[in-house]
Amino acid sequence: MSQLTEWNSFYVIVGSSAGALIGLQFVVLTLIAQRPRVGVAEAGAAFATPSVVHFAVTLLVSAVMSAPWHTVGVVAVFWGLAGLGGVVYAIVVTRRLKTQSLYRPVFEDWLFHALLPLAGYAMLVVAALMARAYERPALFLVGCATLVFLFVGIHNAWDGITWHVFVNKSAEQDDPKPDE
Repeated sequence: MSQLTEWNSFYVIVGSSAGALIGLQFVVLTLIAQRPRVGVAEAGAAFATPSVVHFAVTLLVSAVMSAPWHTVGVVAVFWGLAGLGGVVYAIVVTRRLKTQSLYRPVFEDWLFHALLPLAGYAMLVVAALMARAYERPALFLVGCATLVFLFVGIHNAWDGITWHVFVNKSAEQDDPKPDE
């Protein structure tokens, strides 16, 4: 029995969670979009879009890992490609965090929007490199990476929603629009 088979239930749970959270994120963003402010689009590319990307990567990795592979070799190539693409994406998101002007990121933002995703994608690359020689630890590393993406996405989605509800909404109420 392949060690990949032993991970099937884990990826069914993680992938299902990611899929449900993607849908929920779209619903929430649709509700928030009714009252956009200046700069929200560039901030969305830095703060909201990455959450959907991390959920989607979690869903994709879970789907790939749930397929009936006989060896880890082909899957490791996928991990490496997804990890390298994710590292590039994490760098792009970091640049967007720096250049958006709606909100000044604090340490927690840098940790959850830049550092932890970068670490998760780096884990995929490392797992791909070590998969042939150390299959079992590589599988645990990929499992850890998917959980990082899932929890980072949950944190970031919640953080964004609470900001819109408590900070952005109260700023709108403090700054009434002139009567027309």
